[in-house]
Amino acid sequence: MTAAHLPTDRYRPLNSRYSEKPVLVIDTMADAHEILDAAHQRIHAASGLLETLYCLNFRQADVSDIPNLINALYLLTQDGNQLLSIARQKMPKTTAI
Repeated sequence: MTAAHLPTDRYRPLNSRYSEKPVLVIDTMADAHEILDAAHQRIHAASGLLETLYCLNFRQADVSDIPNLINALYLLTQDGNQLLSIARQKMPKTTAI
C-alpha cells in the first residue's frame, strides 16, 4: 500500500521515519495490550542502553559512536512514546466523581 492509499485512521506512520513515504506503521486497530507490549519493548531497550552508557568509561569510547548511540536512543524512545500515545487513546475513558 502506498502512502496515498494508507487509511490514516488505522495505520499511523512512525514519526521517526526519514522519508516522506512511510515504511513502518502502527496498526491502531491492534489490541491495546499488543501495542503496549511493543512500547514496553522499545522503552525497556532504551533504558537498558542508557544504563549501559551510565556504567561505561567514556575515555575508552570513540567519539564517532556518540551519534550512533543518540540515533538508537531517539528511535527507541520516539517509537515507544508514539506507541504509548496510541495505546492510551484505545483505553476506556473513566469519569471522575
